Amino acid sequence: MKEENNKPEFLFGAANYKVLLVGLAVIALGFILMSGGGNDNPEVFNEEVFSFRRIRLAPTVVLIGFGITIYSIFVKNKK
Repeated sequence: MKEENNKPEFLFGAANYKVLLVGLAVIALGFILMSGGGNDNPEVFNEEVFSFRRIRLAPTVVLIGFGITIYSIFVKNKK
């Protein structure tokens, strides 16, 4: 007789989920780096909005995070 396996099979392995969580954390870090630079007084312009961190670094970190998450989807299980 066949042995029935009632355990649910996940689409991804544990390594995939770990890499996915790392990618999501990197994306969150990128959005945190983008935040700030505002001003309480709308009459005063704040040059901090155009800093290197918000214009170059943060979007690059977000794109790297998206790349990591896409990699976690495409990587094969070792089963």
